[in-house]
Amino acid sequence: MAAETASGSPRHFLHPWRSEVSQAVRLPGTQEVEQRRSSCRGNRCDRLPHPQSLDYSQLPRAVICLPLVGWLVGAAAALSFYLADLAWPQTTAAILALVAGILMTGALHEDGFADVCDGFGGGMNKQRILAIMKDSHIGVYGVLGLLLMLSLKISALTAIPAAAVPLALIAGHSLSRLSPLWLMWRYNYARDNDSKASGAVYKPNLQELAFATVIALLPLALLPMLCALAIIPVLLAILLLGHYFYRHIGGYTGDCLGASQQVAETVFYLSVNALWIFI
Repeated sequence: MAAETASGSPRHFLHPWRSEVSQAVRLPGTQEVEQRRSSCRGNRCDRLPHPQSLDYSQLPRAVICLPLVGWLVGAAAALSFYLADLAWPQTTAAILALVAGILMTGALHEDGFADVCDGFGGGMNKQRILAIMKDSHIGVYGVLGLLLMLSLKISALTAIPAAAVPLALIAGHSLSRLSPLWLMWRYNYARDNDSKASGAVYKPNLQELAFATVIALLPLALLPMLCALAIIPVLLAILLLGHYFYRHIGGYTGDCLGASQQVAETVFYLSVNALWIFI
């Protein structure tokens, strides 16, 4: 065993990368996620295998690997769609692909989206919005938001030619995970008095953001060239969402990061669906 993990060996080289990628699947490094992690047996809320012991001091910086995690989650969803489409209608295959993605991430992003719907739907000021988002219970706005968002995803994935859906899933999961990074770079964490979470917040620099952007955009090469135009509505959605968060709470929370990923992914599928008319 000592020889296998010795310095210079393949396992020694890959171990830090595996750890960072595995930690990155937990999207936001903020209090919401820290609380959920502490409530999980063995400190694990994701479904990806990783070393038994992780250096959680490196968790915030691991967010730069989110687009790479999108490759993994997207590949699992794509494989699920491909296999399911062999036996069932495309709508069923699309639903099972979404299920696969949710199982890979533990529904952290969907949970953040639901909390944002509840918080911004029911809160009249910053304090109330943040208080509602911190509440673990889901409300009417959250339920309706999830139902409508999942319906849009299923509708868009069903309308895209079946052969292209797996490629769209990989690209969508990768590109959408650039959204949280952009918000973390552009804005500040909104819970000013939360000292426990403030130590876990990470602001990527331009070099890290550029690296993540390249990783996020690479899967687009799998799709027809015209699909690259889907970047425009996705970026527009991120800009508008970031401005909306800033105007109402002065920045972002972990839930906002998860919600931005879900919105970006949905907008990407809808955009590819619309662009496919001209392909």
